[in-house]
Amino acid sequence: MSTTAPTAQAVTPDTLHAARLPRWTSPLVAIGSAAAAVGIGLAAGLHSRVQWGLIAAVLFVIASYVLATAVEGRRQAKDRFATSMIWVTFLLAVIPLASLIWETVERGSKVFSPYFLSHSMGVVADQDPGGGINHAIIGTLQQVALASLIAVPIGLLTAIYLVEYGRGKLAKAVTFFVDVMTGIPSIVAGLFVLSFWILILGFDFSGWAGAMALSILMMPVVVRSTEEMLKLVPNELREASLALGVPKWRTILKVVLPTAIGGITTGVMLAVARIAGETAPVLLLVWVNPFINTNPFDGAQGSLPLYIYQQYAAGSEASYDRAWAAALALIGFIMILNLVARGIARWKAPKTGR
Repeated sequence: MSTTAPTAQAVTPDTLHAARLPRWTSPLVAIGSAAAAVGIGLAAGLHSRVQWGLIAAVLFVIASYVLATAVEGRRQAKDRFATSMIWVTFLLAVIPLASLIWETVERGSKVFSPYFLSHSMGVVADQDPGGGINHAIIGTLQQVALASLIAVPIGLLTAIYLVEYGRGKLAKAVTFFVDVMTGIPSIVAGLFVLSFWILILGFDFSGWAGAMALSILMMPVVVRSTEEMLKLVPNELREASLALGVPKWRTILKVVLPTAIGGITTGVMLAVARIAGETAPVLLLVWVNPFINTNPFDGAQGSLPLYIYQQYAAGSEASYDRAWAAALALIGFIMILNLVARGIARWKAPKTGR
């Protein structure tokens, strides 16, 4: 009687993988959810596209989870559910931003031109067509530059103290007040400078007064960003420099700061972008000037945020167009600052390759 050994079952790639939905499932479910949302919205009398979008998002998440449960199992369905929620929240964050940029470009491009950038309002009334933002651009650039000259050195030195030297009660007090300053509303900074510089000391409205208020808002951002960048510098670099007999101040100057300069520059640019759109301190301290004033220490100046507010408050079609065009210029200015910051950060980043 002969016996035969059981043969091993052939193993194929198909037996090693569970059933999975095709790659085109998610786009197809998204299209179906959008179509179903439009149908539900029309049937229910909902005419807002925002409502249709929210209904489509809910249907997309539910349909993705149900299909994944039926085909791939509950474990993979949970992963699909988390992925769907991430995509939905991402779109909820991006769509308003994209809508804002599109609306600004569409409405601001009506009068946005070299003439608009190179001329001031001068004798042009806010209700009349014409005029430009040259005076506001000059004022914004000068005020932001003066605020940076005040806030960047103080913020940088404060961060160096907190990371390299800060010990004890003084460092804790400085950290506490930096945290407090981070949450100060811009109107409070403007009122502080107004009461001290203008009402008590008797100085006039000027771009310098606005720059002082803007520096108060900028300083904690510079301190916090610089502090975090300095903490990322490896201690081994400091120890190697100190072991060679290099003084601590020179170690900070020649080793620590060059290593973190990319992140520090990014933080400074973000702080500049944060103050470039402030309106309340400018309204209180810089005041309004439709003419070009290139001296920030004497008299009122223009400013892009204040110009936008003033033109929108005028209430005419021409002023609305100028307000949107000025908003487009301000967005472009901040975008350029962020691109410059990213470029400097990438240029100054430590080289990791061999």
